[in-house]
Formats: sequence, C-alpha cells, structure tokens
Amino acid sequence: MGFMGAGKTTLGKALANHLGVTFHDLDQYIERRYMMSVTDLFAKYGEQGFRSIESRLLREVGEFEDVVVSCGGSTPLIGDNMDYMLRQGQTVYLKCNIETLVRRLKVARSKRPLIASMSDEQLYPYVESETARREPGYLRAEYTCPGDRLETRDQISETVSYIENLLNLKNS
Repeated sequence: MGFMGAGKTTLGKALANHLGVTFHDLDQYIERRYMMSVTDLFAKYGEQGFRSIESRLLREVGEFEDVVVSCGGSTPLIGDNMDYMLRQGQTVYLKCNIETLVRRLKVARSKRPLIASMSDEQLYPYVESETARREPGYLRAEYTCPGDRLETRDQISETVSYIENLLNLKNS
C-alpha cells in the first residue's frame, strides 16, 4: 500500500515474480471484472460508488492464496479495509518522499482520476497534504518500506530483497 505513484504495481509484480506467486493489482482486477477503466468507473459511479466496488473486490482477492496484492492508494483508508488487510496477510507501506511522488505522477497524471485535471502547480501541494492526511492509515501496516528507489532493475531487486527480509522477520 501507499500513495499513488509510490511504485506499488512495479514492486508488487517484482516481488510476486521473485516469490513465485500470483500478482494482483486491485485497480487492474477491478477493470477486468467491470470491463471499464478506473477513470470510467469514477465517471459512472462517482468516487463513493467506486470505493464500494473497490472494497468488495479487495475482499475477493483477499481470499486468494499465495498472492501479492497491490491496492489503490485510498483502499486501506476506506471503511474497515485496513482491518481486513491486516487479518488476511502481511501488509507493507511503500513510503516515498513528496518529490519522488510528484515526479512520477506528472508522467502518468492522465490515468489518475483524482489528479488528471491538476496543473503542475497544484500537484505538489495536493500530494503533500494528501500524503500527510493518509499516512496515519498507511502506518497501520505491519512494515514500512522505502519506495524512492524503484527506477532501475537493480533498485527494484534491492527493494524486493529488503521486503523479503522484512517479511521473513515475522516468519522466524
């Protein structure tokens, strides 16, 4: 879990591949199930309707075995989703500094309904205030992992090893 642009999908795919398990990006799972993009689902159902769908399908993928799940940035903050996630498996907060998030989000802004219409000048203060607002929820995760170093294959591999070591601590 973590803020949009933290690298949850990038790292989740690499971690699942390393562990030999299935990866599910919750947003992509929702898109496949509804045959609509997240942007179109937001437009059709509004944010509240989308969050209801997201919570329901989180519980669906949460019942799968041997998976790594990357959830949307708001998923752990909605209703009792975080309590559910903590009961179902190990949770990792992928924490990034504001500059990293803004740089990454500028590139993919159009695919993100909450920031698609923001200017560069609006983006930084939004990311700064939203990460501060969301962080107490994210910090409920069992582990926190730095997410700023996911730009190269070597950095991704190093972060996968870091997470694997974190998760093994609990299993020892």
